[in-house]
Amino acid sequence: MNDIQTNITHNLQWIHDRIDKACAASGREKNSVRLLMATKTVLPENIRIAINAGETLVGENKVQEFVQKTPLLTDLDYERHFIGHLQTNKIKDILKYVSCIQSMDRFDLAKKLEERLQFEGKSLNIFVQVNTSFEESKFGLSPENAEAFLKEIKPFETLKVKGFMTIGLFDAEAEKVRPSFIRLREIRDNAIDKGLISEDATELSMGMSGDLEVAIAEGATIVRVGTAIFGQRIYPDSFYWNETK
Repeated sequence: MNDIQTNITHNLQWIHDRIDKACAASGREKNSVRLLMATKTVLPENIRIAINAGETLVGENKVQEFVQKTPLLTDLDYERHFIGHLQTNKIKDILKYVSCIQSMDRFDLAKKLEERLQFEGKSLNIFVQVNTSFEESKFGLSPENAEAFLKEIKPFETLKVKGFMTIGLFDAEAEKVRPSFIRLREIRDNAIDKGLISEDATELSMGMSGDLEVAIAEGATIVRVGTAIFGQRIYPDSFYWNETK
């Protein structure tokens, strides 16, 4: 086992230990929370190490990363989610790779997805992304617009709402992020109560390495972790792409 493999497997064990302890502290079953590996800029060979260690869920922020990496991992059995801001001109491409889009945040995207899925005779799981921290730098529906959006997309036959996603408040103190997570849980609960989504649409994708304990305490069913597993990226995100486009 080389150093990279040792580090990745060790980091995965550390993250899973934290998830298990957070579940126990909240009185939840440890298998009630899934780990999504956020693999932005991660090399395919390193993703392979993690999947061989037992991981089953991978998330990418850019369509191009799936295009480049998926052919090199076709012998492996794992689930792929899209977790970034999706441009409508990338819909045809992303549908080749994912079983779920976690970042549904606007009607024009939903409408064009519905049209493409109807054409292909497919359906797709989606999470509705909500900007629960009210930060201008983030994508996602505002909390007050979430209900109206759900009403708009309810007639669509191919989009299966499975839950909600948010990126918590960017703050070094995990406790300050808690209101962002509470807000998402309340949006989900209200949507179920009003019949806007099915009763089993309970997924909450929220929490990362710095705040996953708080997220789990507030009901997260998926936590998204990247650099804590694979290590810091050599270059900043801006070297690879402009996140605002």
